[in-house]
Amino acid sequence: GICLMLKWIALWVLFWSILDFVLMGVDKRKAKKHRWRVPEKAFFLIALAGGSPGAILGMYAFRHKTRHWYFKWGLPAILIAQLALGGWAYWRFFLS
Repeated sequence: GICLMLKWIALWVLFWSILDFVLMGVDKRKAKKHRWRVPEKAFFLIALAGGSPGAILGMYAFRHKTRHWYFKWGLPAILIAQLALGGWAYWRFFLS
């Protein structure tokens, strides 16, 4: 039922969020050492897949990418769009 679906969605978001959070930390460490970096588009693709909460938390926890406007505003915009889409889907398919 709906509870099982919500659990799967929560696990999906948790997985991608942890991945994006960890990649923020890895990229910050590599930036300090001037080594190979995680491509910026990877952060956004993972955020689009469901990892936007982790990307935002990682961005501020590691103080990484906070000066780039497209991260500062883009990641929260993705999260807001995902929440709006999720709310619409819940209302449309489960409450009607």
